Amino acid sequence: MAGHLSYEASKKVVFKGLILLGIVTLVEVFIALLGKGYIVHGFHLPKLIMYTAMIFLSLYKAYFIIYEFMHMRYEVPGLVRSVLFPTVLLIWAAIAFFQEGNTWRKYKARVHDREVILPKTEADHAPSHAPEVKETNHPEMKVEPEGKPVEEVQQH
Repeated sequence: MAGHLSYEASKKVVFKGLILLGIVTLVEVFIALLGKGYIVHGFHLPKLIMYTAMIFLSLYKAYFIIYEFMHMRYEVPGLVRSVLFPTVLLIWAAIAFFQEGNTWRKYKARVHDREVILPKTEADHAPSHAPEVKETNHPEMKVEPEGKPVEEVQQH
């Protein structure tokens, strides 16, 4: 166990871990640069391969940090689960929030016929001879000649 190592042996374990994490990070950067065509011009890795490799290497680094630096390797299984389960839920929540935000963005993009309200000037307050007619493409709104909207209830 790590508690039984001398100070010098503990330092060696930490430096080996840091070197391993550094090498894995450099491999991730190399895959990203190679996949985007920055190292070999004109060569691009398929996104599925590149993203899968990046996710796998990131998960490996997270596993190594949790089990080595947080000493989870030496703990009872119940404690390990009590630390890892909320972490998995946090990752799931982040993915769910991104999906929800993407859905709202798509719904917002579908709204095309918004009425632009401009500040009124003195010319707008003068009486006009013809009633103003506003047009809308909204399926549930019709406009009377006076310019006042009348709602129609559509049966679906």
